[in-house]
Amino acid sequence: MFAIGNGLAEQRTATGFISKYGALLDILVRIGDVAIVLLAGAVIHRLRFHLPVHMPYSAQLLRAGVLVLLIFPGFQIYRSWRGASLGAEVLRIALAWLTVMGLLIAWGWAIKANEEFSRLWTGGWFLAALVLMAGNRLMVRAALGVVRARGWDHRRIVLVGATAAGARVLAATRNNPWLGMDVQGYVATDYDQLEQTDADCLGDFESFLQRLRSDPPDQIWVALPLRAEALIERLLAATSDIPTAVRLVPDMLGYELINQSAGSIAGVPVITLRGSRIVGHARVLKAIEDRVLAAVILFLLSPLMLAIAVAVKLSSPGPVIYRQKRHGLNGKEIDVWKFRSMRMHAERDGKVTQATKKDPRVTALGRFLRRSSLDELPQLINVLRGEMSIVGPRPHAVEHNREYSEQLRGYMQRHGAKPGITGLAQIKGFRGQTDTLDKMAQRVQMDLLYINSWSLWLDLKVVVLTPWVLLTGKNAF
Repeated sequence: MFAIGNGLAEQRTATGFISKYGALLDILVRIGDVAIVLLAGAVIHRLRFHLPVHMPYSAQLLRAGVLVLLIFPGFQIYRSWRGASLGAEVLRIALAWLTVMGLLIAWGWAIKANEEFSRLWTGGWFLAALVLMAGNRLMVRAALGVVRARGWDHRRIVLVGATAAGARVLAATRNNPWLGMDVQGYVATDYDQLEQTDADCLGDFESFLQRLRSDPPDQIWVALPLRAEALIERLLAATSDIPTAVRLVPDMLGYELINQSAGSIAGVPVITLRGSRIVGHARVLKAIEDRVLAAVILFLLSPLMLAIAVAVKLSSPGPVIYRQKRHGLNGKEIDVWKFRSMRMHAERDGKVTQATKKDPRVTALGRFLRRSSLDELPQLINVLRGEMSIVGPRPHAVEHNREYSEQLRGYMQRHGAKPGITGLAQIKGFRGQTDTLDKMAQRVQMDLLYINSWSLWLDLKVVVLTPWVLLTGKNAF
């Protein structure tokens, strides 16, 4: 049997209780969202006008309630969020609620009715409803965490394969007991890589298949390499007529995976092992963000940039702007602009030498500009030209790219996004000289993490933290 101990019957009862009433809970959550939207609108109306809701506001609230019932399910808000982050769930809710508000505004524009509604009320209603729906999800998660901590609403899981992927799954479930996922043990296979000392061995694969029909677990997680397709096919055949979910956790240890995901193309299921998260509407959104921020920053800092330009011209002979070839999006070469911070010199054999502490080539003004990163300000022009982003992996010299691409696996995956003036690596402390391979590897790891987890919120976080890092950092020479 896959469950261990004498409490199997009680565990099954506890597991099935929530599942049995899952549909009822789903209905209550949907009704709760509608109630929150109506309540938030009524409360904000009372605060704004000191009166109960009256026409046309009451009709607007009813329209919103109907749209919530129709629109929210399309954003997959009511699917199971077990194991997913609260931030991802709230973002999905925010997009759905924004869509509802957009439709209401479009309808009002079409019939010329928007002037009937207070803008202060509309804005307050939107924010209040969003905060209440997010708070509601937080309370639901907390309540489910308490329920699951008491042994209710658990899923009995069996791992197939003692692999590195299986070990990560096991650690994740045990480090997050609120998920209610109990890994009963693992099934040994010919593809095993290590001993699962933290889980019980439930026998080999053949005996597992023989016992499967008499006591099926709630879920089977297959943690095997992709070459084990014959074994996976046998498992799918064995579970074809039993109520057990089968999930694939492919063992990809050793691969650099960027934005891995599952989907379909023309009805054919596919798994994306590598691809940029910043594509489609995300790329358009980031392009708008970049140009708006660049235009605003240029407008605000133009007097400072003019003063720096004059100071650079007076500090030493040579041009004010220094251009260097760098790799941009998809490895395309671009000219990156910077205020010149070094005296004019020639590199040996075309080799680019990184600046070091007390580098004699750096002027006194240049040392200050590099330490404060003010020499990077002309790159705002690169952003407006569409060659760079405000936030992204820092562009390295072409010569450095050639060097490190041969030494670091996955190095060139940094070019899955436009290079940035600042980036996640910089605010995490990986700024300045990379005089060892390990330092460059850490920077690359941060760059790949940024590409894999990009969001507008992450960009804004990096932008806000960058000035603090510049004031406190000591790694730029």
